[in-house]
Amino acid sequence: MGSVNFTVLPGVYAPQDDTALLAGALSDESLPPGAAVLDVGTGTGALALAAALRGGRVTAVDVSWRAVCAARLNAARAGVRIRVRHGNLFTPVRGESFDLVLANPPYVPAPAGGRRPRGAARAWDAGHDGRMVLDRICRQAPGLLRPGGVLLLVQSALSDPARTEALLREAGLKAAVTRRRRIAFGPVVRGRERWLRQRGLLSVAEYEEELVVVRAELPV
Repeated sequence: MGSVNFTVLPGVYAPQDDTALLAGALSDESLPPGAAVLDVGTGTGALALAAALRGGRVTAVDVSWRAVCAARLNAARAGVRIRVRHGNLFTPVRGESFDLVLANPPYVPAPAGGRRPRGAARAWDAGHDGRMVLDRICRQAPGLLRPGGVLLLVQSALSDPARTEALLREAGLKAAVTRRRRIAFGPVVRGRERWLRQRGLLSVAEYEEELVVVRAELPV
């Protein structure tokens, strides 16, 4: 992934540390040729391309039309075939099933948690507790997995990975955190650092954010 220069259109989430962390988890998976892969919240299409280059039949979805255009453009530039659909989360693939689902959803708690984010903020703002989209994924993703299928999801420790694991287990999946990485605060977290500390989501001694990958598998 690091050797590819992705076209990033204005307002589209650029590949960052969370993308790289999820790409590392993807590289750990056994992905047979022709495996059906869904990349939800694809952004530039970075993860979709990584899965396609390994022989997966990839569908990429994003709620942003600009992201859809960016993913299509990057796939064309790389000479890789992926199916890119516009829509909200899993709506464009209703009735389909997948061997692997990749998700890099918005997960940063937002002070104005009662309002739906707009524009570029849809890529990171996720409600007062950071779980506006995470809870929907935990409820809906299990129904898209084939027996033995895997969900790989990246999120911040600020948005309660333990709840993600618990919800996925309740849905009948085997779930656990498989990767962790601590990173310096990015501009979004820096901009609301004081609020996060006031809420107790960051301690006074924390100056890094922890990202995690949750892996969940539907038993055969």
